[in-house]
Amino acid sequence: MIEYIKGEIVEHSPARIIMECNGVGYEIHISLTTYSAFQDQPNGKIYIYEVIREDAHLLFGFATKEERNLFLLLTSVSGVGPNTARMILSSMPPGELVHIIADGDEKTLTLVKGIGSKTAQRIIVDLKNKVKPVEGKMNTGSATAYNETAEEAIAALVMLGFPKAASQKAIETILKKTPDTTVEQLIKTALKML
Repeated sequence: MIEYIKGEIVEHSPARIIMECNGVGYEIHISLTTYSAFQDQPNGKIYIYEVIREDAHLLFGFATKEERNLFLLLTSVSGVGPNTARMILSSMPPGELVHIIADGDEKTLTLVKGIGSKTAQRIIVDLKNKVKPVEGKMNTGSATAYNETAEEAIAALVMLGFPKAASQKAIETILKKTPDTTVEQLIKTALKML
């Protein structure tokens, strides 16, 4: 996986940025928050989340690790894909979004294009205990570790030939019962369930 890309900003628009690093130009999909952070800068360092599908390899970029962590939490919610998560992060600053989720403000979430009442409820239910506003900043440390463990286990199960949806459901079920499970234990337990 790519952690970050550091280089020259060749193109810069509200939806994407082209960053050149060692002669290679990377197309990176960004939120409006990240767009604002890189405005009028010739160079930059952007944190990456890579999405690999059968038909495309996509890079999503973030000005801060905190924004990327929030993006990962959003995409862990059933029904929220990378583009929907990017739309949410474009609609409000990460700190404000954390407060909205923590406060259970479903109404404000439904103002985001493409987010209906059911999706907003799912986001709040799934993430309310994972994001905690701390003096205007967000604390996603434990949630990130939780998310990385889950992602690693799901990826391993998918590589073993199990469907992604079933793998996610099994891992989520295990983590709800025992949140401090290691990746190895997660996979072993999930294999018994699948």
